[in-house]
Amino acid sequence: MTSLTIDDLHWALPGPRLLLNGVNVQVQQGEFVGLIGANGSGKTSLLRCAYRATQPTAGRVSLGGEDLWQRSPRWCAQRIAVVLQEFPEEFGLSVAEVVAMGHTPHKALFDGETAEDRARSAQALAQVGLAEHARRTFATLSGGEKQRVLLARALVQAPELLILDEPTNHLDPRYQLELLQHLRGLGLSILASFHDLNLAAAFCDRLYVIDGGRIVAGGTPHQVLTPELLRQVFGVDALVDQHPLHPYPRITWVTRS
Repeated sequence: MTSLTIDDLHWALPGPRLLLNGVNVQVQQGEFVGLIGANGSGKTSLLRCAYRATQPTAGRVSLGGEDLWQRSPRWCAQRIAVVLQEFPEEFGLSVAEVVAMGHTPHKALFDGETAEDRARSAQALAQVGLAEHARRTFATLSGGEKQRVLLARALVQAPELLILDEPTNHLDPRYQLELLQHLRGLGLSILASFHDLNLAAAFCDRLYVIDGGRIVAGGTPHQVLTPELLRQVFGVDALVDQHPLHPYPRITWVTRS
């Protein structure tokens, strides 16, 4: 079963230039798929179409065979959770209150928080290593801590698909590795954009490369991360070899003297 299918997707702002052009992406059930490309290549625009924030000009985005634009925003929110680079306005909310917002898509309008809800929120905070911060104000956290709180909120949402835009952007190396190892162990379908190609190589089952709004390559990290493609997409020479300790490629950028 395919969890997410993006089929011949096109998108443009008003004007003649397509910003996404004929994009095809699949995320299978339980698969961790990475999206890589240079700044301005279309990564964030593609993710926005994938979680129903931006309606494509043409093409289809479906989850489990259901067209997202034929279903309600609530239906999508019950199945797709999103963690973005920017942090939301939290209006003085505590960490626990931010995490509890993940229950909202599954609640009726006047439903209150139950003991089971509170237990799930506490479990999610423990999973991201922030159980002791539940009563702190969200605004007082560091960028990395905020990122982990938002992941806990997404986990509380109990999604079928998790979409992440640069999930390690605010994290130091320890928490980058811990976060991605945790995500790998969830068994969720995941689509995530990456700047760090070595992290993408280490944790993703497959990668898509986007360049100028088009998917120019797709496959396993070994298939995709070649010196030729990296030079084409990023304009930089790279040495690609086997990681000495693990069965995935390692990228070393080569500076010109």
